Amino acid sequence: MRNWSGTVEYRATAVEAPTSVEEVQRLVERTPRIRALGTRHSFNDVADTEGVLVTTTEIPADFVIDAERRVVTVGAGTRYAAVATRLTEEGWALHNMGSLPHISVGGAISTGTHGSGDLNGNLSTAVRGLQLVGPDGALRWVRHGDPEFPGSVVALGLLGVVVRVELAIEPSYLVRQDVYRGLRWATLLADVPAVTSAGYSVSVFTDWATDPIGQVWVKRRIGSLDEAVPDELAGASRIDGPSQILESEDDNTTQQGIAGAWSAHLPHFRIDSTPSNGDEIQTEYFIARSDAAPALEAVRALAADIAPLLLVTELRTMAADDLWLSQASGRDSMAIHFTWRNAPDAVVALTPEIEAALDPFGQRPHWGKVHTMPAAVVASRYPRFADFRALVQRVDPDGKFRGPATDRLLEASA
Repeated sequence: MRNWSGTVEYRATAVEAPTSVEEVQRLVERTPRIRALGTRHSFNDVADTEGVLVTTTEIPADFVIDAERRVVTVGAGTRYAAVATRLTEEGWALHNMGSLPHISVGGAISTGTHGSGDLNGNLSTAVRGLQLVGPDGALRWVRHGDPEFPGSVVALGLLGVVVRVELAIEPSYLVRQDVYRGLRWATLLADVPAVTSAGYSVSVFTDWATDPIGQVWVKRRIGSLDEAVPDELAGASRIDGPSQILESEDDNTTQQGIAGAWSAHLPHFRIDSTPSNGDEIQTEYFIARSDAAPALEAVRALAADIAPLLLVTELRTMAADDLWLSQASGRDSMAIHFTWRNAPDAVVALTPEIEAALDPFGQRPHWGKVHTMPAAVVASRYPRFADFRALVQRVDPDGKFRGPATDRLLEASA
């Protein structure tokens, strides 16, 4: 089996797809080495194992909405598209969505996958509880407020197989999406917050070499359908027609200021379509938002090397959180995302140059995307990593849920 884009081949001896939580329990209990696999949207071996992979995507979602507590409980293998559709039907919403709504809840929260917005925590910050299958096959819940909760949400599958998740919900809301063109690099670098704070969720798309920057997507929560929206943003003009992230795509969500349900406008890609380019490699680094301007300048110095390999870069922000292994842990962050052409040797050769440019800013790589940073350096970027390692040792002392990538991380940081 390979990952979503076909760029990673898993080494596991088998991939199991149980259809019930009880089957997961029995499988975990009898299997010496096992790791959970989501919807395969990672671009490295973080999910892999030399044992057995288990996916929970075939287990029914079994939605339970608790209006009093404002949470929805759902199967961890459920895709965000299904969660968003059901919540919208019931008059509820999530606070944030990733650009791709087809990823699983369990996989996204386990790797700190994020969504966007200066004031929005990543997807993991909506978690209020996790039900996990432990090494002996027993079920346990970890809930918000428990001492180990901040270390258990973004946990890379090391604490067990997540089978059920509680997510915070809120009343449904409307979103409109507008696209602006003509933003100059000098304008962005002079005042990055002026751009990233222009809406509820803002994405800047660039190839690094072109000036003006390609386009800015602004998603705004609205209270009424006749709210005025500016025709200009930092010198860029709002366009009337539709725009695509990549010219070859026609599956992006509705723009042109047309208001609709949050679930249809917060993601970049439509729930009812086959998303994104597919034949690609992804890399992403998180920096403190206060370092955005100099960090972007440092990467832009490599534009001549980046542009020939690049499909698109997306710049987006997220609010700080207290989750130990979240890439936004302890700092308001900007994510610098690269979607590369499928040229693995060239991408791997270039990434150390990008990492060197970002190193003064303490970048944290996305757990599920291509990077070449040493495991010990990555671990050092997380102040609570020693606590996380101790939690893993206590919960899974025999390493049943470990794999090659997590071995490198845990052993290098010991």
